[in-house]
Amino acid sequence: MALLSNEDREYLKGLFTGMKRNVNILLFTTEEKEFCTFCNDIKSILDELKSISDKIQIQEFSFENNKEEVAKYDVKRGPALVLMADKDLGVKFYGIPAGYEFSSLVEDIVDIGNDTISIDEGLIETVKAISKPVHIQVFVTHTCPYCPPAVRTAHKFAMANENIKADMIDSNTFFDYANKYGVQGVPRVVINEKHHFEGALPEEEYLRQILNSIL
Repeated sequence: MALLSNEDREYLKGLFTGMKRNVNILLFTTEEKEFCTFCNDIKSILDELKSISDKIQIQEFSFENNKEEVAKYDVKRGPALVLMADKDLGVKFYGIPAGYEFSSLVEDIVDIGNDTISIDEGLIETVKAISKPVHIQVFVTHTCPYCPPAVRTAHKFAMANENIKADMIDSNTFFDYANKYGVQGVPRVVINEKHHFEGALPEEEYLRQILNSIL
């Protein structure tokens, strides 16, 4: 059964047309059924996207059995998606990118496929100049309309600087993570395990939060 309408497929085809390079999406599934409830749905989403553009390439791995790949891409658990071009860009989704988060996935694909980073010109050099490791975890739910901008900003910063890693984390799937990091409202952004804020901040303020966390 198709998840996307013909109208949606045509819209996505228009977005993906002309992408300069392949977008490689690595899917890590898990044998932990508690967390992999939506694994088949994730596969269906990826299969539909791949059917729209031959620039989208999918590889599937097992979190339990493909330890080399798990270590190489620093995957903490499954299900997870790693989005990359010819190298890892530090862009991950933990859980299913459905609901409002489907737009985050699509926009990431377009940026990677076009080799572009849609960050404000006045900020991008500051992002690129960050020399310390930064790990951004963005906790979301599928029904949160304010979450995609928070995810996208984190992912764009990761694309711009190899010192930055950025994860979308589905709070409903990974409820244990959500409890660990005190998630009560979303989006909740956690930086380097110690600094956090809530809400979809403008890029400039988002960057200021990152810089304050690594001082």
